[in-house]
Amino acid sequence: MCDLNISYGKKPAVTSVDAEFPIESMSAIIGPNGAGKSSILKAVIGVVPKLSGSILVFGQPIEKIREKIAYVPQRVSVDWDFPTNVIDVVKMGLYREVGLLGRFSSQLSVYAKECLDRVGMADFSKRQIGQLSGGQQQRVFLARALAQNADLYLLDEPFAGVDAATERAIIDVLKLLKSHGKSVIAVHHDLSTVSDYFDYVFMINIQGIAQGKTEDTFIKNLQETYGGRLSASYLSELSKSKGSQ
Repeated sequence: MCDLNISYGKKPAVTSVDAEFPIESMSAIIGPNGAGKSSILKAVIGVVPKLSGSILVFGQPIEKIREKIAYVPQRVSVDWDFPTNVIDVVKMGLYREVGLLGRFSSQLSVYAKECLDRVGMADFSKRQIGQLSGGQQQRVFLARALAQNADLYLLDEPFAGVDAATERAIIDVLKLLKSHGKSVIAVHHDLSTVSDYFDYVFMINIQGIAQGKTEDTFIKNLQETYGGRLSASYLSELSKSKGSQ
């Protein structure tokens, strides 16, 4: 993306951001609340209009590559009372294959169940989505993204509010996607796991602060990214954790 500008009314969300994410990599977008992290993902998929700037995916405009992108929204933004069950949510990721009014073949139905199995949710296929725990709901939405068989996976805080087992299951799936040549970009809030999970970071606070390989970029740009609000002791602990890996 080049010179990207996004605003909500008169309030700027993202200002003059330039960013480039490597392919076949696990990338994190990091910054404080209100920094514009989620807005960037939404601009990529066209949910939020950009004021100016350009966005290319695999070197092409979004309109030509949209079917190659899968998006997992923040869990809190979803209406979990919507009357649908788990397997039907996953099948939503296959609408490009059958169309909105098309019939699902037995082959596609089996594929949807396989995607659920990959996230450990095969036994919940008939459960109403609102009856699941937060971690289970997040796994189902990841399964829907897997069903799209995309080349780029965009995830908005995929680990927020989930249990440790779900977090481990999600990161294992994402790393497997990367090993198969897929690209992953996630908005991430837990600074303690950035170095473990991600190869590349883009750090933002309305304006771009830094970007690069995690090992070279993350720690040394944290204080600037968070406006000097991180304590010296917290930064020291992060540095020690990174050094012990």
